[in-house]
Amino acid sequence: MADTTITFHGAAGEVTGSCHLLQLASGRRVILDCGMHQGGDAVDRIQDEDFPFDPASLDAVILSHAHLDHSGLLPLLVRRGFRGPILCTAATADLLDIMLHDSAGLYLRDLERENLRRERRGRKPESPVYDQEDVERVLRQCRPLAYGTPFDVFRELQLKFHDAGHILGSAIVELTIGDGHDTRTLVFSGDLGRSGSVLMKDPTHLTKADLLMMESTYGDREHRCEADTLDELREVLHDTWRRGGSVMIPSFAVGRAQEILFHLGVLYKNGELDPWQVYLDSPMAIAVTRVYDNWLNALDGDDIKQLSEVHRDSLASFLPTLNLVEDTEESMAINRIKSGAIIIAGSGMCTGGRIRHHFKQRIWDNRNTVIFVGFQARGTLGRLLVDGAKEVKLFGEPYAIKARIETLGCFSAHAGQSELIEWAGSFTPRPRMVLVHGEPEAQVVLAQRLQEEFGMSVEVPARGDQLTL
Repeated sequence: MADTTITFHGAAGEVTGSCHLLQLASGRRVILDCGMHQGGDAVDRIQDEDFPFDPASLDAVILSHAHLDHSGLLPLLVRRGFRGPILCTAATADLLDIMLHDSAGLYLRDLERENLRRERRGRKPESPVYDQEDVERVLRQCRPLAYGTPFDVFRELQLKFHDAGHILGSAIVELTIGDGHDTRTLVFSGDLGRSGSVLMKDPTHLTKADLLMMESTYGDREHRCEADTLDELREVLHDTWRRGGSVMIPSFAVGRAQEILFHLGVLYKNGELDPWQVYLDSPMAIAVTRVYDNWLNALDGDDIKQLSEVHRDSLASFLPTLNLVEDTEESMAINRIKSGAIIIAGSGMCTGGRIRHHFKQRIWDNRNTVIFVGFQARGTLGRLLVDGAKEVKLFGEPYAIKARIETLGCFSAHAGQSELIEWAGSFTPRPRMVLVHGEPEAQVVLAQRLQEEFGMSVEVPARGDQLTL
């Protein structure tokens, strides 16, 4: 009989594009995640995406969570012939409805503009590689599952989701492979959240695995403690207010935006927020916040209690100075506000979205501040700014960077190095260990620490590598 293998087709030596192909001894084929690569021009990136396997040959998709670097190529997968179930949590299915439609809409609008340019140059237009109908097919193929409930994917594969504490609905994937007495357990961490993270419950600690696949985004660094970060947030906001500027916060629509709103709501509740007007300038983040409101009972009870203390029943109403900006005209009107605005807008790595338009209006003014609250992958505009670029191009024009650039690490939705080590250390006996979803430098450092701490055998696969269970 053939061996069971896993092949790493994304998030291997990189942070985005999570995709791992599990081929069972029976010949059944499953992928863990189907993520989009991020960075660079969106049209070029998506038009160039392809699968090193036949989507029609897959029997199932197991999805850890809704972030696009884990789910964004699902519409392309169904377009290329995948017809099996997409197994995920119920909250993840709710978020996919918003995120995949939004992502497809942005891609199709960008492609339309690109095709106008091609037409002017006498070049042939490009056809879309997927469309909104493919998103609808994805949603019809979703099969929501609850945390902690075993589910037989096939006779020889059992699935159980556990709370990863990363974003709403995020899951650690536990797979029991084989039947009868000869079984193996594969645990895939997905993206792990931080212990004590705002709104999220702590990641579930498991104890048994033969193969452990763990993310390593922050494998070489720690986050500042939350108290220090909130002190820094107060200082940055107050200093910008004193200078007569505004604050721009690039934010992922899922998880990060809701966490920022909660923190600002707490500052307001405690009388520690200057009289800012806060703008959530992202239709997707607004829609996601409403999904979070529908799932308040799944979030951290102590944090949600703070809403009830001020008689609020949603994250949006927790911050009375919040303005929800949905249409383009309202977004453009923010440009007329010269000071006193906190603008939370997508995208989180500044690869697109409305944040780039706000940069165009304000990043050259030294009264203003940009606050980064999440990881910035290589090749993104956000990474250039964090690394200290003095000038960037926006919409084909150069802009000097004079705004204050700050990074607040505690807002990250990823576990830091010590939390990753602690989570991995819960497994006894020590499993075979594979690091995914991290840049090479971070993975080398984390692998060394795991070997020193636990004597673990740690592997860092490259894209296309395969191992046998």
